[in-house]
Amino acid sequence: MIDALRLTTIEERYAHLEQIVTELSEVVYRQQREIDALTLHLSQLKEKVGGDPGLVDPGQHERPPHY
Repeated sequence: MIDALRLTTIEERYAHLEQIVTELSEVVYRQQREIDALTLHLSQLKEKVGGDPGLVDPGQHERPPHY
């Protein structure tokens, strides 16, 4: 009787842990997709800012006073 109860308890715990692992795996997957999207967006922003310094400092488009 005690062995059957113990086995049942272990099986219940295992099922619960299996569900938690599945949920955590889904969370990690969603987070990685978001990180990938943000990394791509950051890369695009770096290219945009690097190609046009006036986006960061509008004064850089003005001609120097000696022209």
